[in-house]
Amino acid sequence: MTSSTRILIDTDPGIDDAMAIFFALASPELEVVGLTTVFGNAHTDLCTINALRLLDIAGRPDIPVAQGASRPLAMNYRGPVAFVHGEDGQGDVFLPPSTRQVEPVHAAQFIIDTVMAAPEDITIVLLGPFTNMALAMLMRPDLTSFVKQIVVMGGAAFTSGNASPAAEANILNDPEAADIVFGADCPIVMAGLDVTHSITMTNDDLARFGKIPGPRAAHLAAIVPYYSGFYRDRNHVDGIYVHDSTTISYLLAPHLFTWTELPIRVDTGHSVCRGKTLPALHDSDEEGPWQGRRPVRILTSVDARGVIELEFDHLSR
Repeated sequence: MTSSTRILIDTDPGIDDAMAIFFALASPELEVVGLTTVFGNAHTDLCTINALRLLDIAGRPDIPVAQGASRPLAMNYRGPVAFVHGEDGQGDVFLPPSTRQVEPVHAAQFIIDTVMAAPEDITIVLLGPFTNMALAMLMRPDLTSFVKQIVVMGGAAFTSGNASPAAEANILNDPEAADIVFGADCPIVMAGLDVTHSITMTNDDLARFGKIPGPRAAHLAAIVPYYSGFYRDRNHVDGIYVHDSTTISYLLAPHLFTWTELPIRVDTGHSVCRGKTLPALHDSDEEGPWQGRRPVRILTSVDARGVIELEFDHLSR
């Protein structure tokens, strides 16, 4: 019997974050060792409250939560996106408050402590802006040499953005942090819009949450209609694109994906392409700003039905 992969999830819950967290918790192949919270879909305080609430729903009071950055490294926070996730970040279901407390350390320190307590054993999964991870790397420059791998939901290497024509939302919320993290000294996997926009859970799929027993699926059944309403109104999509859960699908079933491996820089300028994730497409590119950077595994295609069924299979257990 193989041991489970130990993951630390950095998150800004967020409806799709809830999907990913519950997917991970339902996966015996994974061991969630902690949640760290960051601004993004909502202010950090609310994201932390939601992280605690989600663990309450899942019956996992053993998993620690550490609160992190409330703003990007070098700009103002662009603000919450209630039109996507609701005023409460969870589809306006307004869950009761949690009685749990957060850890007494900042998320960046929690990341450092968790990694250094188990060198080369921790996979870090980033579901929101990369600020906490970047801060941890700035605080301990050799940190990522002890990280097993980083799997991120973010970026758009070969396609357009969703928060601007150039940039994906998590990257645009802190381009400076993203550029730091893509320079990490460990394997990095990018599950960005290149692949997530190929995965659509239809409204018929979403209705399946209501047929799965247990509190996790019941919560998802209550919140996904708000999310699908956004996609209907803004993108004319029947259902939702599966973003954050794609990181978990990759960890469980990498054979369902294809990828290319290229170093990445992030545009940190202040013009129309701010936040664009830029791969080095030619060997000559790597002699410039990409020099010395490890190739990032950029997911480019997927067995979409395969990963959707994988998620429902695990959540049904």
